[in-house]
Amino acid sequence: MKKRIYSVLVENRSGVLCKVAGLFSRRCFNIDSLAVGETDDPAVSCMTIVSSGDERTIEQIEKQLNKKLDVIKVRTFAQQQCIARELMLIKVKYNKNNRREIVELCDIMKAQIVDMSKHFMMIQICDEPERVKIFIKMLQSISIVEVARTGTLALPKCGENDEG
Repeated sequence: MKKRIYSVLVENRSGVLCKVAGLFSRRCFNIDSLAVGETDDPAVSCMTIVSSGDERTIEQIEKQLNKKLDVIKVRTFAQQQCIARELMLIKVKYNKNNRREIVELCDIMKAQIVDMSKHFMMIQICDEPERVKIFIKMLQSISIVEVARTGTLALPKCGENDEG
């Protein structure tokens, strides 16, 4: 199973997300991650979709996406061809015995404590999706209360022959 990142430029109007998600659903393709946002042009949104499958499935997904009327452009990246990031907010319950451990873990993983009360801490991390997963695993021995993740965002790596 190969993992692929699809960067799909679409017309920014209602129903487009539903149509694209429906394409995956009808063909039993799994979406591992989905992030959507407006580009620098308010009429265009970028959907970043992470999916996995064999070579045939990956090609089929790209072909089906290109057939959609609302789709402007589809780019496919292998993980090594792009820079991928994910943002996560995670709320943990802490006590005097594990507070130092949490702070040290945040330092090691380059995460920031963004909110705190007497018993709870909210931590933000923006990193590669795999490192976000590692951070969650490391915090599981403490008490995770709630997690919110953006999904993967990606752009192709910078090259000498990049256009504008």
